[in-house]
Amino acid sequence: MPPIRFGILMVPYQTLDVAGPVDILSSCSRPYLEVMERDGLVSKNTAAAGLDIEFYYVGNELKPVQHTGSLQALPTTTCDTCPPLDYLLIGGPSPGYRLPECFESFIRRRSQEVKAIFTTCTGALLLAQTGILDGRDATVNHVLLPQARLLYPKVHWNDSQLWVVKASFMILDYTPRDIHRQHLTTIQ
Repeated sequence: MPPIRFGILMVPYQTLDVAGPVDILSSCSRPYLEVMERDGLVSKNTAAAGLDIEFYYVGNELKPVQHTGSLQALPTTTCDTCPPLDYLLIGGPSPGYRLPECFESFIRRRSQEVKAIFTTCTGALLLAQTGILDGRDATVNHVLLPQARLLYPKVHWNDSQLWVVKASFMILDYTPRDIHRQHLTTIQ
């Protein structure tokens, strides 16, 4: 079976919005579990059930992107050179962040190809900027729901759920307490 190709859009996001999900996914990877198994920290044969996953950090250019906490990260590919993806993760930047056209067209194009797009926190606002969420249920950090409704009135903003899973979209008002094992089954 080919590896799962997971893309991360390199906008200036809140570090935890991406670091949390990526850490959880990589902790389920075969190489990580092989080390854990070798060191006797998990049951024998656990690694065989691990994910074969590749991460692609997609930038509009191959220059460092600054995230919260002054963390700088380097994209590994660009919108133009990114290979086909299975999943796309969009972390949440400052609520006023506007997507460059390169990212807007990348998201629109890839939304037709990927199995699912995951957004965390204000990442849903970026997805809304593309028009992809028009007519769909979504959520965002609940503090920002009034602003989201004003800016993107065609989206059905949900204030009663912390996450919305519809078709190929998983949109989270994300905090670490919200990650449950059931989310991992969405990508398997």
